[in-house]
Amino acid sequence: MAFRVPVPDVSVVDLTCRLKKSATYDEIKAVMKAKSEDPKYAKYLGYTEEQVVSSDFIGDTHSTIFDANAGIALNPNFVKVVAWYDNEYGYSHRVVDLIEYIASKE
Repeated sequence: MAFRVPVPDVSVVDLTCRLKKSATYDEIKAVMKAKSEDPKYAKYLGYTEEQVVSSDFIGDTHSTIFDANAGIALNPNFVKVVAWYDNEYGYSHRVVDLIEYIASKE
C-alpha cells in the first residue's frame, strides 16, 4: 500500500506489530471501535470504516483515528494497523487538555 499525505498538517502511522497473543483483524477492529466509543478514550481515539484520504482529517481533534480499512492481519500474530492524525490541531487540543488539568489541580 502506498501513502501520499500531501497536506501540511496531517500525518499517518503505519504500524506493524508482532503480537504475543493471537488476534484476528476483526477482533482488533472491534476493540478499537469499542475504545473509540468509550467516554474515557473517545476524545483521543477516533475510528473510521470510511474510504478516506489525508485531507479528511484536517481539523480533527482526536490524537489518532484508527483506519479500519487500511490494516491487515498477515497471520494471527502479525498485524499492520494504520492511524491518521492532524499533528497541529489534535496536538493543540491535547495542550488545552493539559492546561485544564493543571488548572484543576490549583
